[in-house]
Amino acid sequence: MNNAQSKWAVWRPPGATRFRHRNVRDIMRYRSRKPVTNSLVTRLSVGGVYAMMVIGISQSASATEGGLGRPLTGMQIAPYAGIVPPTDDWIVSVTSIYYEGSLGASKTIPIAGTVTAGLDYHVSYNLVNAVKTWGITVGGWNFASSFGVPVQYTDVSSFHGRLPDDHATQFADLFFTPVVAGYHLTKTDHVALSVQIYAPTGAYNTNNLANAGQNTWTFTPTVAYTKLLPKQDIELSVNYGVEFYTTNNKTQYHNAPLSVLDLLALKRFQGGWGVGVVGGWIQQLGEDTGGLANITGGNTGHSIGIGPMVTWAGKVSKTPVSASLRWVNEFDVRDRPKGNAVQLSVSATFQ
Repeated sequence: MNNAQSKWAVWRPPGATRFRHRNVRDIMRYRSRKPVTNSLVTRLSVGGVYAMMVIGISQSASATEGGLGRPLTGMQIAPYAGIVPPTDDWIVSVTSIYYEGSLGASKTIPIAGTVTAGLDYHVSYNLVNAVKTWGITVGGWNFASSFGVPVQYTDVSSFHGRLPDDHATQFADLFFTPVVAGYHLTKTDHVALSVQIYAPTGAYNTNNLANAGQNTWTFTPTVAYTKLLPKQDIELSVNYGVEFYTTNNKTQYHNAPLSVLDLLALKRFQGGWGVGVVGGWIQQLGEDTGGLANITGGNTGHSIGIGPMVTWAGKVSKTPVSASLRWVNEFDVRDRPKGNAVQLSVSATFQ
């Protein structure tokens, strides 16, 4: 993530001016693309891999079966989202997302084998994730892989009293990204491609309101792009993915694909600090089919949210450490809960 204290050379074409501050100077070398051994670049660029993980709540599909979904508005992007570093390192991160939202009494969704409205959600999604950068460069491409183990506390209550309240702490669906491929278009423009996979390994019961698992395989082709403005120490990043779901074999419910767009603008300062804004747009593409979707009419979930973000990067002892904190408020929502999400993430880089 943010890095104001690195020391190695910038990746730049001949004759290009050097970046003004070290936090941007630490991104990449010029087109020789020789691997940089300083592990601090991995901490800088971990966002390019971290964003590919598409962190989200794994209760159910968006505005469809269960109400919430894997993605949460504005939670799928990280600083330097489009950059995959050339180093050979491990990046370990711990992330916690707290979401609080409500589904209005006039909006119905399929959940726990029935169709209901008027639900309150309190969810704490806690994730330990490991990223391995490969340390190789092929034709200008760099590569990484990641996997994550999530634990989720879910509390769902019916404020009209039609369903009993339910809460549980459970393992959510494991996910992994076999390959994240990053390409450096210029010294200030970078892109990363990946397909993230969720496996139906989390706790799931068709009779429960509070499920950490979803009982579906999910495949998310994703592209991330980062634009650096070195003179202003500003970063602009975008992360876009489409989620494709298999049929839930216990309910025969098939969620329609989800379009998930996240945007980030970040201004960095000396001392390792950065402030910015993050936003997201989740849009269901088409209608759900099968099971209770035939009763609800398929639903077409939609949400837009925006909020502030603060980042920091430095060292603890000799270990590069990064941290970020964000809050996103959902202000335009249809056919899914509306609320607020807070994310705190801390990562460390190890050679």
